[in-house]
Amino acid sequence: MKQSLLPLLLLAGCASVKPIGPGLTAPTVDWPAAGDEAVDVLSRYLRVDTINPPGNETRGAQFLAEELAKDGIESSISEFAPGRGSLIARVRAPSPTEKPLCLLSHIDVVTANDSDWPEDAQPLSGVMKDGAIWGRGALDMKGMGVIELQTLRLLKRTGAKLKRDVILIAVADEEVDNGGMHHVVDTKWDELDCGVMLNEGGIGLPGLLFEGQTVFPVTVAEKGTLWLELTATGEAGHGSTPVPTRAPMKLQRAMERLNSREVKPTIHPALYELLARVGEQKKGLTGAVLGSKALVDLLVTGKLMSVPPTRAAITNTCQVTGFEGKGSAANVIPTEVAAIVDCRVLPGVAPEAFLGELKKLVEVEEGVTLTVIQAEPATESTWDDPFFDALVRRLTEGRTDVVVGPAISPGFTDSNIARPKGTKAYGMVPFEIDSELLGSMHGKNERLPVVQLKRGLEILFRAVVDAAGQP
Repeated sequence: MKQSLLPLLLLAGCASVKPIGPGLTAPTVDWPAAGDEAVDVLSRYLRVDTINPPGNETRGAQFLAEELAKDGIESSISEFAPGRGSLIARVRAPSPTEKPLCLLSHIDVVTANDSDWPEDAQPLSGVMKDGAIWGRGALDMKGMGVIELQTLRLLKRTGAKLKRDVILIAVADEEVDNGGMHHVVDTKWDELDCGVMLNEGGIGLPGLLFEGQTVFPVTVAEKGTLWLELTATGEAGHGSTPVPTRAPMKLQRAMERLNSREVKPTIHPALYELLARVGEQKKGLTGAVLGSKALVDLLVTGKLMSVPPTRAAITNTCQVTGFEGKGSAANVIPTEVAAIVDCRVLPGVAPEAFLGELKKLVEVEEGVTLTVIQAEPATESTWDDPFFDALVRRLTEGRTDVVVGPAISPGFTDSNIARPKGTKAYGMVPFEIDSELLGSMHGKNERLPVVQLKRGLEILFRAVVDAAGQP
């Protein structure tokens, strides 16, 4: 099938209407053709080199703009630095009655070593192999960017009746400094006025908690960041004669105090809700336990604390991520050494307050100090929104083994920049992948199964129409 014929074939399948949400109707879509087009677009998008650093995201933004232009959708590109462009496009409602629904993705992707990938499926190849589309960014997050792009195009092609604008935002520099999102929020957000936004976040994980059950955690909250430099100073000396007051020994003791600090779990309301929904699907004794906050605190918290990802979701964490201050020679003790510490704080915990606790813990020796590199508070959104409900409805449609619920992320995304502006931000990628594929994200052999791309497009489109369509 020639690519130029795909838009016509898609439109040809849009003559009839059928219900797609509570009280809503919209033109039907030829989903096999729409899915094939999404595969083609993603394959070509993956060949656009937007590896960050250096980024060069403007070339990716231009690719998206050209695809949108094929359907008569205007877009704009705004750069926060030369070659570092972000794209904005909008399908307008004739008489909007609600704030826009925004679909966010990032254009940049992380680095990749060609030698780690198969010769016939390199990081910038975008090839089809073993039923999947291979390339850096297939999962993080050009695959999501493509189904958001195609959702906008399908809204325009089908003439879907909208009660609110639907806006596509594809930003630069998410993987390093969030420069693109900061620029968009600082210069465009008042104009965009996003009421609710979908971004990367949770993804479908089979067997996350129980065999035979797939959980889609929808991120509604993200921990705040507190990046620190832990510095120790002391007199120089000879390496052959260890002295406790030298800088390296002080730093070692400070890190030991940091690592051995008492950690108290705090379960966020979103996690209680997610566990309750998991329990509701499991029923029986498991359902009774997971549906009770008191029983979760008593019987489940220990299990959550024993697994690093869930432990990170219920505690304030600190992790040493690097060191500075090499000596001039192997036998010379330097006068100053430092460790870089990545701390993450839960919603409700001010970074400044947590810093005060850490200072009392580690600054007990002369010459040991903690200084702030960056501090950003945690953010959260409520999940009492029709768009959240639409995501739940479409993800579980026709499935008895799927649970969807709110969750807190230990990580940081561009959503943390939008929430303080009053936008409800949810993080969910409608793909279902196993642990091996999940590990390819930022790793080697990143790829997205074709069936997941196609299914994800249909889920997202239907959820958007549910939340943005007119009755």
